[in-house]
Amino acid sequence: MTTSFNLRLLGVGIVALALVVTPFVLSEQPYLVRIVTTALIYAIAAYGMNIILGLTGQLSLAHGAFFGIGAYVVGLLTTDRDWSFWASFALAILVTTALGYVSGLIALRTQGSYFAIFTMALGFLVFIVITRWESVTHAHSGVSGVKFPENIGPIDFTQETTMYFFVLVVLALAIYTTHALLTSPAGRSLVAIRTSEDLAKSIGVNVAVSKQLAFTASAGIAGLAGGLFASFTGFIGPDSAAIDLTFQFLLFLLIGGMGTVMGPLVGSLLVAFLFEMLQDLESYRFIVLGPIIVLLVIFAPKGIVGYLNALLSRRRSRPPTDPTATDAADHRDVVEEVH
Repeated sequence: MTTSFNLRLLGVGIVALALVVTPFVLSEQPYLVRIVTTALIYAIAAYGMNIILGLTGQLSLAHGAFFGIGAYVVGLLTTDRDWSFWASFALAILVTTALGYVSGLIALRTQGSYFAIFTMALGFLVFIVITRWESVTHAHSGVSGVKFPENIGPIDFTQETTMYFFVLVVLALAIYTTHALLTSPAGRSLVAIRTSEDLAKSIGVNVAVSKQLAFTASAGIAGLAGGLFASFTGFIGPDSAAIDLTFQFLLFLLIGGMGTVMGPLVGSLLVAFLFEMLQDLESYRFIVLGPIIVLLVIFAPKGIVGYLNALLSRRRSRPPTDPTATDAADHRDVVEEVH
């Protein structure tokens, strides 16, 4: 058990160290730093989806819509209303959390495929509002000139490295929250719901309340990531709330591993790397990703991190070889033969 824990800790440490040194190693290539930063923002949104899908087992297809709402709240308030980023960012989290709670009250009355269809319809509704309500959202013209976070003392967020580490800190909080949730009674309740709602009810879990809180938290985290995205890119358009974005987050979870602590991050970084490698084949890149996903579903249905966790678990459960015990058994056999 100790060896397994040490290996996991070593893996997390390597990933953390790599993320910390990335902006310094790529200091001469700011374009790549922007790609990694964007991947980390998407990873934050994927951690939100991991709560409702990976832990609770509910496929919400409105996740991209909540991401877009958070982005538009920050974008519109900082440009049209001249709000500060921090006030807009806080309101974006509150708005998406509140909308997630209200939407969950209705959506969670359905189950299975009906829940997925309802949330997909909700996602399309948000996209239509953004593209049609031109007087407010600017429709297809988009919102440009979104503010960076205002300086905090000597910290200048207009510097790409500073913004990178700001996103990295938020990501670390999302990872810690996922870890804390998985090891808490609330997280075990969500996993019980994913396994069987009837079983969860039989052991005293309030299924309705747990699913409602998971959906609300998922929407709030998506809005938080959307707010960061709007500020970092400086421009948002209807694509920031498209249903395609939801499936992109789902892709991160499938590749990285649903219900795991590091899965959303690993999936986001790998897909960002693959997209960058295939940028000259943008129209055909899913032809390459398709077989990769098929292979993962066949050989690692729990994703890359889930597969590695399973390997470590099998190694931990393997009975240790004890030479002393073997010698003692041989000695007992000899004694029995003599007598």
